[in-house]
Amino acid sequence: MLSILIVPALTDNYIYLLHESNSGKTAVVDPAVPEPVLDALQQQGWQLDYIFNTHHHSDHIGANSQLKQQTGCKIVGSAADQARIPGIDILLGDGDVVKLGNQCFQVIDTPGHTVGHIVYYSADSQALFCGDTLFSLGCGRLFEGSAEQMWHSLEKLKALPAETRIYCAHEYTAANGRFALSVDPDNPQLRQRIDQVAELRQQNRPTLPSTIGLELATNPFFRAHDLGIRRNIGMTDQSDLAVFRQLRLLKDQFR
Repeated sequence: MLSILIVPALTDNYIYLLHESNSGKTAVVDPAVPEPVLDALQQQGWQLDYIFNTHHHSDHIGANSQLKQQTGCKIVGSAADQARIPGIDILLGDGDVVKLGNQCFQVIDTPGHTVGHIVYYSADSQALFCGDTLFSLGCGRLFEGSAEQMWHSLEKLKALPAETRIYCAHEYTAANGRFALSVDPDNPQLRQRIDQVAELRQQNRPTLPSTIGLELATNPFFRAHDLGIRRNIGMTDQSDLAVFRQLRLLKDQFR
């Protein structure tokens, strides 16, 4: 059985502690800073065995060196990004599997936000740790990759089972929801979700995890095919990729 603990960090980051109870093995996903991770480990009585990195940005790898020094854990990340991930021990690529005790995580290459971005998917636990590729009601900015790369990455994630829980690395849902409503104002599921998000944030509670099914119904970056969105941005006859590219540009400019 996999236990998942959400550890807030910095202003809007989420770090995830994963504990497999049968083996007692523990991993942390994208540790931005060491202190909240070490505190959570101590509170739970867990020993850190692995760091799972999705990409090289500092707010995802910032605690790598200190956690490795203090715990002796192994660092797991993309072979394509090995030069940019401090302390990396285990190099992975698309289709590889990493184990945490009895839990298997499939590695999926998802370039776009960065060229070496990967995500970790557990079919057993119906959980996806997707870093900055997919957000609740959004997707990552294109810092290194192309719109075409990101679109293909999102298509891979769209194909996962609808019940898959999404654990992304930031609390961006409310801001993403405002943009989503601007391009998809006639979506009743989106409006209902935005109300739920507002209630959660008023209570200072995370809006995560989401699910693939919920994103398919409400996330505009999963819905480039939708005629209503296409009409709202004046692109009824364009390809899904072209619509996605325009949505990403609009989001970058949205205030």
